[in-house]
Amino acid sequence: MTVIQQTMSPTAPLAPAGAKTPSPDRIIHLGYAFRAAKALLSAVELGVFTALAEGPCDLATLRKEIGVAERGARDFFDALVALALLERDSTGRYRNTAESEHYLDAKKPTYIGGDLGHLNVRGYPCWQLLTEALKTGAPQTDNSAGGYFQTLYADEGLRESFTKGMTGATMIAARAIASEFPWRQYASVIDVGTAEGCLPVQIAREHTHIIGGGFDLPAVQPCFDRYVERHGLSHRLRFHPGDFFHDPLPRADVLVFGRVLHNWDRATKKMLLKKAFDALPSGGAVIIYERLIDDDRQASASGLLASLNMLIMTAGGFDFTGAECIRWMREAGFHDVCSKPLPSEMSMIIGQR
Repeated sequence: MTVIQQTMSPTAPLAPAGAKTPSPDRIIHLGYAFRAAKALLSAVELGVFTALAEGPCDLATLRKEIGVAERGARDFFDALVALALLERDSTGRYRNTAESEHYLDAKKPTYIGGDLGHLNVRGYPCWQLLTEALKTGAPQTDNSAGGYFQTLYADEGLRESFTKGMTGATMIAARAIASEFPWRQYASVIDVGTAEGCLPVQIAREHTHIIGGGFDLPAVQPCFDRYVERHGLSHRLRFHPGDFFHDPLPRADVLVFGRVLHNWDRATKKMLLKKAFDALPSGGAVIIYERLIDDDRQASASGLLASLNMLIMTAGGFDFTGAECIRWMREAGFHDVCSKPLPSEMSMIIGQR
């Protein structure tokens, strides 16, 4: 009698008869996702989409226009086609997709490539340090000069990259806030942590009665002034220099914190909300907009990954759920607090003073 040896590990689970083996495709795709991300970031860095906004180009012309070597150029451009960022016609000429044309041409006011540029310079390299951040619980950026933003703003190149990145990251949400919040009921707005001032510019462009400006560290003022002047709004929007750890917030009918609270620990989040409450007049409003984590903490991958970014970048920052934010706002004294979804996986939470 022949004895057949059992070659399977005795601890390996047996699949039920007829059960289908799950596909590894999703896991593999996720593991290799950094390649597609870096192809996009490099294309923005090289100005591919801005170059093609002038019109379709063949391989040789496009390669020379953006300054890349012959080796790899065809694969790079065709990879962008496969990623639905470019199109290639029957003659071999490349052109932008409608999406790339609208959002990735640096000459258009709808450009969001500043955000991608900042991710390329700052975010992408730092995310290689996620494992160390998880092991230590410590930020992986240099905060030696007195905090994340002081260190960031001390370097002119990083300051420019960051403020332009915040404009790119804010643009879509800012346009939605400008159209969906009842601005006709208010006369003034201050954007706290304003960077270049994308949000107040979008609001002021759509609502000609609104005045106000932005509040940020003094080093940011030249960036703000240039951006506001470029949009012809210097007569209605001005920069308020200060540090919200030491200075009161400027007074206005509406205060906005856009992707600001997530940079800080819980005590600082609550302190800022209390400062906002104290700065607002009776009948004023505060708007918090963030990439919120869902209340069950199991569906919002973007919000949870954003919170891990705060682990890497800051000493105490973290993202949060809508329910948590509403609770903190009510503790600060706000009433009639409500949440509303925005595009690009953002949400705004509004509280009344």
